[in-house]
Amino acid sequence: MSIGGTGTNITEVTEIEVDGVSYCYVEGYLPPQAKWMLRLPITTWTQRYLQAGCGGLCGPTMAALSVVAAEGSDQYENGHFALRTTDMNGGTDGTFALDKEAFIDYAYLAVHNMAELSKALIKKYYGQEQQYAYFNGCSDGGREAVMTAMRYPNDFSGIIAGAPAMLWQFQNSFHHAWDAVSNLDENEKPIFNPSRIPILHDAVITACDALDGVEDGLLTNPRICNFDPRTLQCADDVDNSTCLTAAETQVAVDFYTGPVDEASGEHLTVGEMKFGSETAWIGVGIPATDGGSVASESLALSALRYLIFKNSPGANYMLADFVFANSTIDLLRPHHPFLDAVSPDLSPFHEAGGKLILWHGWADQHISPHTTIQYHEKLIDNMGADVVEDFNRMYIFPGVWHCGDGEGMASFDLLIPMLDWVESGLAPHEIMTSTEVVGSASASSNTVYRTRPAYPYPSVAKYTGSGDVNDAVNWEEGDALYSNLTAYWHGVDFFDVFNPTMDP
Repeated sequence: MSIGGTGTNITEVTEIEVDGVSYCYVEGYLPPQAKWMLRLPITTWTQRYLQAGCGGLCGPTMAALSVVAAEGSDQYENGHFALRTTDMNGGTDGTFALDKEAFIDYAYLAVHNMAELSKALIKKYYGQEQQYAYFNGCSDGGREAVMTAMRYPNDFSGIIAGAPAMLWQFQNSFHHAWDAVSNLDENEKPIFNPSRIPILHDAVITACDALDGVEDGLLTNPRICNFDPRTLQCADDVDNSTCLTAAETQVAVDFYTGPVDEASGEHLTVGEMKFGSETAWIGVGIPATDGGSVASESLALSALRYLIFKNSPGANYMLADFVFANSTIDLLRPHHPFLDAVSPDLSPFHEAGGKLILWHGWADQHISPHTTIQYHEKLIDNMGADVVEDFNRMYIFPGVWHCGDGEGMASFDLLIPMLDWVESGLAPHEIMTSTEVVGSASASSNTVYRTRPAYPYPSVAKYTGSGDVNDAVNWEEGDALYSNLTAYWHGVDFFDVFNPTMDP
């Protein structure tokens, strides 16, 4: 096949069984080196194709094919989809971007080429085309999701974008670099270590848990919380089990506030860590073990060295070289229409009949939910509320970390609601979420199953005032707890309409 250029190869074809479903498993690569895998149900296919996004910088360590936000989906779990994913021709250290073709693949093209190749293989294998095509991704997979809606509006009928890394350059420069350097002392040793996080997190929950009308350990909307970490500072600046040192307190303030231009006082990111997300910081901005390294450093360095700047500085670039200032934002502009997926004009996708579900966790430790919220706001500003209502829904889940897990209800299915929307015209509204939470020592079981509905933003789930707070039956749709638009920050014009570029 010639899709993606000469040299398209199939390297493996075999029959496999996954969760009791038999598949024809196909593996191969597109030039120059984008690896892919495709699972074709042998007897259970329902003329649906589902392409899954990948995360981070992807690369050859691509995990086995999996789909997020599809917990309990019968159609997914019972082999009703032809399933495909790709490593996007990427690599965790970012050096792949030195190859222009590989950089283009990662930015946007691999998703499109894989869709075309998959559809061709589906037709060849089954003797007929798929009737519906869907895309589901989280993190960079969420960026890929919105990017394909922007660039190739006819590739997929329904797109699910979770915690999208759509403002890719800011996330992997200002955000992660800030988190990495803010927690280092003068000897470049971590200030705030994981054993100290419970002090901060418990204080936040104590201060703000009841603001949403129920004490359940979750903040329904952290923006109504006005906790000040400085109230936790030890009087004598000696750390103990109930307070923080002055240095630890400053780290917390910096994490919540984010980088600010020293001259103008303007914020340099759309949003930073939210109240209630503290336990998720461990391993990202806070080391997983006392004195250890953090993911934010490696993520920022890979991006800054090879992907973000027009002229890549290479391996000698260090985080100390990055300047947190308005002027640095201008250095992100050349690759903005190439890498970022935030143009708020999805008119061609809407006109093609496409449907888009955006979702994010309020406690996301990698990508601020404000990114997704501001994009949704800009869609409405640009396309009009009625048009956006026709093709887009957004859900923000309390207590949920990056792409899942966390203290909130991180198990939910957006895939079936998307199928109902695309295939039957039934727009999604109430989504059931669930998780297991630790019970009391005296309980008959050490875990309690918690269920709760979620509603399209800005509506929230509201406790009725009686009954078990862990049972969804005692919750209903409530009005927004916070109605202000996302606050101004210096890079807000990155959310203006732009024409995507084909080359870096």
